[in-house]
Amino acid sequence: MALFLPEMGVVEHTKERKTGVLLLNLGSPDSFEPSAVRPYLREFLSDRRVIEMPPAIWRFILYGFILPFRPKKSGALYRKVWTDNGSPLIVHTQNLAKDLQNQLNMPVFAAMSYGNPSTDSVVQEMKKNGITHIVVLPLFPQYASSAAGAALDALWRTMLKSRVQPAIKTIAAFYDFMPYIHALAQNIQAAWQKNGKGEMLLMSFHGIPLAQHNAGDVYQAQCYQTAQLLAAELNLTEKQYRIVFQSRFGRAEWITPSTQDELAQLPQQGIKNIDICCPGFVCDCLETLEEIAISGKKIFIDAGGKNYHYIPCLNNEKASVEALKKLIQQNMEHNNDTST
Repeated sequence: MALFLPEMGVVEHTKERKTGVLLLNLGSPDSFEPSAVRPYLREFLSDRRVIEMPPAIWRFILYGFILPFRPKKSGALYRKVWTDNGSPLIVHTQNLAKDLQNQLNMPVFAAMSYGNPSTDSVVQEMKKNGITHIVVLPLFPQYASSAAGAALDALWRTMLKSRVQPAIKTIAAFYDFMPYIHALAQNIQAAWQKNGKGEMLLMSFHGIPLAQHNAGDVYQAQCYQTAQLLAAELNLTEKQYRIVFQSRFGRAEWITPSTQDELAQLPQQGIKNIDICCPGFVCDCLETLEEIAISGKKIFIDAGGKNYHYIPCLNNEKASVEALKKLIQQNMEHNNDTST
């Protein structure tokens, strides 16, 4: 269909509606070498959503103390979990996108807030493919301004540069979406059938600085809601599970209880056989595979623990794909009568 504008002598072609899905995740360096880790960390730690400090003070810390030394240390950690196909986070996210595309029968793309493939490059690719409507799903079940908020910021920055913008529908969080809770429960039950059930299940979520929580971030409350729904699905009593928060960074105070502190203390409390999962991560990454599966196990065993089982994230398991498919379809149905 064409629209003729006689006063301008222009023929404008209107596109038929074509919907695509955009999965957003945090990102990863292109390799575990310090030369690749350094620009990734610089981009990540320069985001005001991630580090809420006066810019001048933070730049001094970042360029004077972190970037000269941290890339080598972080690179060594990435090396432990790197796969033949690259970063586990990128690999799992892209596999999830492929499986969702097959199930939804529509284009599904994956982009990262930091590193490659960048949000800007993927959105440009979507536009080149004729996509006029985008359903955006940040792969963070609980909303945190430093995660889902930062991912959406990257999308809006791309939109600001676009003369012709696609219609956007965002899914901010899915912490209480029951198909997702069911998928988590199935994953844990499968692990119990394989390895046996420990005395306690730790649910480890990524932490945030206490200052962000006190400023009104809803993240911690949503983590507790996810955990409580999951515990109910698994028929766990309050004594059979604990909610903890990992990945502290810097000297600022973070929300508690700390995963690492809890792992060190549990054997002293007589609990020496545990399972641990990460319901705030859809895809396995450095924070789950190294920090929890490797370093967390060492902390627990060194403190006197006996059996430690890390339960992998959902990644692109069948139940995970089905749950996210339902989430996307539900949000598309709610948006069928609008174009915004």
